[in-house]
This record gives sequence, structure tokens and C-alpha cells, in this order.
Amino acid sequence: MDKALNATARLWFGATFAGQLIFGLYVVALYGGAAVRGDLTGWNTVMPHGYVPGQHAGNTAIAVHLLLAAVIMLGGALQLLPQLRTLAPAFHRWNGRVYLAGAVLASISGIYMVWFRGTVGDTSQHIGTTVNGLLVLLCAAQALRHALAREFDAHRRWALRLFLCVSGVWFFRVGLMCWLALNGGPAGFDPHTFTGPFLTFLAYAQYLLPLAVLELYLLSRKHGGTAARAGMAMLLALSTGIIAMGTGVATMGMWLPHM
Repeated sequence: MDKALNATARLWFGATFAGQLIFGLYVVALYGGAAVRGDLTGWNTVMPHGYVPGQHAGNTAIAVHLLLAAVIMLGGALQLLPQLRTLAPAFHRWNGRVYLAGAVLASISGIYMVWFRGTVGDTSQHIGTTVNGLLVLLCAAQALRHALAREFDAHRRWALRLFLCVSGVWFFRVGLMCWLALNGGPAGFDPHTFTGPFLTFLAYAQYLLPLAVLELYLLSRKHGGTAARAGMAMLLALSTGIIAMGTGVATMGMWLPHM
């Protein structure tokens, strides 16, 4: 059963890595491309209030957030590769420092954007996103603390939690696209106001559900018997299917048209 659990964990990671790579390329193509062309109003193609003339602080915050989003989408996944830790420990350490600093800055700029720049959704969603950002800061601090203390098992657990919290914005998009595909369109929310019970749920589920799956995985690896590990393997397989479906729909419907 260990083989099945390891295989589904690798499958989950592969689907996540591929999806985040596509999302990172989309961010670079849409927002980076607009910046290179000198057409910053192109940021407003998808993001409301992406660029507002005269608002230098807000525009800078969004530019930092977008740049870091592209960097950490790739850097975070690379940090989780055990082969890279073994074969290139120096790269692992430096990439980890860049990733951790980028995650902190992206979290702070993201919270700023939610409350001071304006974004879609209602207050319940904004609170959920803010909690996500605060958890990123907590996980980053804990991962750093354990790394400095050379408590590497604890460091890896917190690094995994950090990766999932940082990926919340990506999980939101993948989860939403999977939901739309399963329901054949919007369900449980108003697509015009972008509010409703499902979106409120997703604002918290985007990080709480992945964190819950991670904690179950860690428990099953350490204390679980055959039945527990079999159940965990099935849960990871289900999660992988959701991620694959959501990524496919998001790629074809949202990301690829802007790349």
C-alpha cells in the first residue's frame, strides 16, 4: 500500500506542477507582455482595477504581486522535489530564500490589494483571502524558524503548508473551473456580481481543504495502517482528478486565450 500512496502523491504533485506552470506562463504572457509593450491598461483585461492612472502606490503593489506570482509558482514546486534537494542543495537553499521572501511580499501586497485597491467579490470573500495571506506569513515564519534550527523534518512540514497556502489563489481558480464544468455553468453564485454561497465557501476552501488533505497525508504516512493508507491514496487520486479537470478547463477557457 506504500507504493500506491507514493504513486498517487507523485501523480498529485505532477498535476499540480503542470497546472501551476501553465498559470505562471499565463501571468507572464498577459501582464508581463502588457508591461513590455508599455500598455499597462492591458492589466485590466482580466483584473478589475489592475492599472489605475495616478495611483502609483497601488500600481506598484499590483506589479510586485504579479511579478512574484510568476516567480513563486515555479519556485515553490521546485522546492518540493527531493531529487533537487539531494543533487543541488545550494540551489535548494537559495531558491527557498527567494521563494519565502516572495511569498511574504506577495501576501502583503495581496492583502493590500483586497482592502485598499478593490477587487471582485464581497466582504466574506475578502476576509477569506486575508486569512489565506496571514497563514502564508505564519507558515513562512515557521518554515524559516525550523530551517535555522536545523529541524529539517519540521521545516519540510511547514514548507509543505506554505506551498499550499501560497497556492490558494491557484486552487481557487482550478476549483471554480471544475465546479463550472461539473454544473454546466454558474451554480451557487451570481456571475455578474461574483458573489454567492459557493464563492464564499471557495474563499476559505482554497487553502483549508488542501491543508486538511496534507495533514491527513502526514498522519497516514506516520501512523496509518493499510486501510488508512488505502483511503489516503484514494483521496489523493480524487484530488488529482479535480485538479486535472479544473486545470484543463481553466487553461482552455481562461489562460490559453491570453497567452
